[in-house]
Amino acid sequence: MASHSGWLPREGFVADPVGRLIKRTILNPALTLPLLLLTKYTHSGQQYAASHQRALRAFHIAVCWGVLRWLNNFLNRRALSNGVSDEYDWSKEVVVATGGSDGIGKEVVKMLAASDIKVAVLDVQPLTYEAPPSVKYFRCDITSSSAIAKAASEIRLEIGEPTVLMNIAGVCTGKTILDSTEAEHKWTFDVNTLSHYLLAKEFLPSMIKNNHGMVMTVASLASYNLVANLVDYAASKAAALAFHEGLTTELVTRYNAPRVRTLLITPGPVNTALIKGWNQPDSFLDYMLDPGTVAEEIVKRVLAGQSGQLILPGFASFLLPMIRAMPYWFSTAARNKSEGVLAQYCGRLVEDPNKKYAKSGGPR
Repeated sequence: MASHSGWLPREGFVADPVGRLIKRTILNPALTLPLLLLTKYTHSGQQYAASHQRALRAFHIAVCWGVLRWLNNFLNRRALSNGVSDEYDWSKEVVVATGGSDGIGKEVVKMLAASDIKVAVLDVQPLTYEAPPSVKYFRCDITSSSAIAKAASEIRLEIGEPTVLMNIAGVCTGKTILDSTEAEHKWTFDVNTLSHYLLAKEFLPSMIKNNHGMVMTVASLASYNLVANLVDYAASKAAALAFHEGLTTELVTRYNAPRVRTLLITPGPVNTALIKGWNQPDSFLDYMLDPGTVAEEIVKRVLAGQSGQLILPGFASFLLPMIRAMPYWFSTAARNKSEGVLAQYCGRLVEDPNKKYAKSGGPR
């Protein structure tokens, strides 16, 4: 999928482009500070300020918010990058992307390939698109350490040592706690969480040795606020979020690798086969994301070579991380209001977990 151009996103007229416009104009100190100086140090500016006192006060507030926002972003970037810089030569980097056969992963892989970046796709299902020249597919069950080791050996032989690990693969059964089988619970955690540990054990040591690389984790807004029929998925994604935060800390405090970047992507519902049957009307603030939109934001941040955290849609970055600090009457109502969202769930399962674990003697 080609990069999207135009002011409106693929989802249409929603809150995020309006928010971006506000950030780039009224909350942009590069624009507002010069205008404020004009009101203080030029004759015409002083005249305008004298006759528009109320507008000037509002403008002062906007300038202050803009400066504070800029300072906060600067400090965040510095903290997340551990105060050190690093450079990426994308003609030499090797990306490993799980779940790159379809959905968000497919769009990410295609966008990286458009820049001739070498990508190894790990997935149990074949590619649903024709692989570009810089993309190689390796069938791999990422819940198996031996399968990962075998795929890693082939990647190193055919492409090179991976420097970027993208944990994109995710599964969901859309069942209640009592309707789910033990195998389905285990499968959800194995793919959505435990595979991150297995993949890190395989690919992270080289990144630590060279003090260079990146690990990207795709969590979910369900990490913060879940709905009925999504409990095991939400729990596994909350655990993936904790994995990201813990890895970020250990890279600095245990492995002395401050230049190895970590990136967390936390999207809301995305229009893929995984959540077919999702039943929640779109609104200006809360809407179904296009996989291309999520992929474009992922690729943009990966290519920037910086650590970071991204929540999509943008409005959710203000509300959902704080929901656990909200009064119970608010957070409980928010969860219960979404009780019908997955009532008609019919999302695709890339494999049958009950058969998968029956062959291996069942969940352990």
